[in-house]
This record gives sequence, C-alpha cells and structure tokens, in this order.
Amino acid sequence: MLNRHRWVTNLVVAVPLLALAGFSLLPIVKLVNGGVAVATEPNGRSISQTSQLRATAQGYIQVLKGSPENQVALKGLLDVQLQLGDVKGSLLTLEKIAALNPQTPDYTVLLAQTKQYLGDRDGALASYRSILTIHPQNINALQGLVSLLLDGKQPAAAIGAVQSAIATPVTGRDRVPLNLLLAQVYITQQRNADAIGIYDGLIASHKEDFRPILAKGLMFKQVGNLPEAQALLIAAADLAPANYKDRLNQLVREIDLPKPAVSPSISSPTPLVVPAVKAP
Repeated sequence: MLNRHRWVTNLVVAVPLLALAGFSLLPIVKLVNGGVAVATEPNGRSISQTSQLRATAQGYIQVLKGSPENQVALKGLLDVQLQLGDVKGSLLTLEKIAALNPQTPDYTVLLAQTKQYLGDRDGALASYRSILTIHPQNINALQGLVSLLLDGKQPAAAIGAVQSAIATPVTGRDRVPLNLLLAQVYITQQRNADAIGIYDGLIASHKEDFRPILAKGLMFKQVGNLPEAQALLIAAADLAPANYKDRLNQLVREIDLPKPAVSPSISSPTPLVVPAVKAP
C-alpha cells in the first residue's frame, strides 16, 4: 500500500468533494460466478480467468512488437497488467503511454504513483515535477508531490510547492483546491490558525462555494469542536450541488454532539390541604 499521511486519511470523505482526488492505483476486480465453486488463486480470481488474462496480455505484446506505439494495444496491456496485479510490469507500459500523451498529465500522475508504490521515491518526485513544469496547477500532481515531501520530512518544501502553484498566473483556473491543499498542509504542521485564515478568506471571497466551508467544518471536527463543525457542515450542505447534499447531510448526522447536562428538577411541594371545619 502507498504510504499515506494522516492528512490524507482526514480528507477521505472530502477528497471527491474538494476536487483533490487522485487515481486509484489498482482497479478492484470482482469475481462473479453465479455461486458455483471454482478453483481460485490467492487474489480470488479463478485460475481460468488468470490464464485468459495472461493470454490477452501476450496478444497485446505481439501487436506491440510490430507496432510499438499502438496506443490501443498499450492501454489494453496496461489494463490487463493492473488486473493481474503486475504493478512492476505495468511500469514500462505506463512510461510509453505517458511519453505518447504529454498533453494528458493523468498518465504521468499514474506513472508517478506507480513509482511511489514500488519505492522509487526519486523517480516519483521527478515525474510529479515534470507535470508541474508544464501544468503548474495540476492538483493531482501537486497533491502527490506534497505527499512525498511530507513523507520525507520536508514540510517547508511542501508548503513552498503549493504557494508557488498558487502564485503562478494561469487564466481561468480554479484556485480554491490549491488553497485548500495549502491549508491542509498547515494543519499537518499544527498551524491551525494559518489554515483557518485561508478558510475564512475563501469563504469571504467565494460566498457561493461550499468547499471552503466543508473543509473548515472537517477541521473543526478533527480537533473536537463538534458544535462548530456541525454548523459549518450544515451550511456547506445548504450551498452544495444536489449530487453532494446527501453525503454532506450524512456527515452532519454522524456528528454526535454531547447532550447537555440536565439539572435535577425540583418539584413543587404538594399543597397542604386543610379540611374544611364547619362552624359550630
């Protein structure tokens, strides 16, 4: 598994909402066989299916011997290699695809993640930086670079990388995710006041954007300020597009606010009933 920082874990729910998502390195392959018991390999795939995948891979390899830049064959081979769990074998395939598609940085991001997975930290850093040289505000590459720098105990470099991306003039780009990433890096360094400053600035300047409110709410939840977190998440849910509202409302419901202490009630004394006395 990739080495993940606590800050990544804390944003698991927010990642798709804040547009900070990366790629999944290995696809989830589900085996459905109608309930029939079959011989399987340790990964849960049947031996027959594994053999078919390997035969498919060999077919793509044969095509590539005659046409090494055939992208249909390259992408097909990559898909099969990932299904087989052959991460190391996919590296060369990814390098070829990334080189043939410099206009599509997502392939280079996946290449960097693969290098990181295989323990090639320097190679991963180089791949992320090669993307940022051409696309200085690519959030996936920047997030990957920041993760590696934090892993390497280089928080100042991580902060500098995000600040540099924010300062780069690019027309028409959404800078909110970049600022949210910077705030999250500050949180990893216990610089919560700096993070709140970023959130408050974004909330003031992007009044209809739910993302800064959501991020601030998640931060308050993380530090244990549950009433403030709940209020912010409710506000974010109100502003969010319809396809995010259910998830945000679920986050609100998951916050278990402490119940206020109930003072013991003091019951009124039972009135003394004095029986009527008839006059003699």
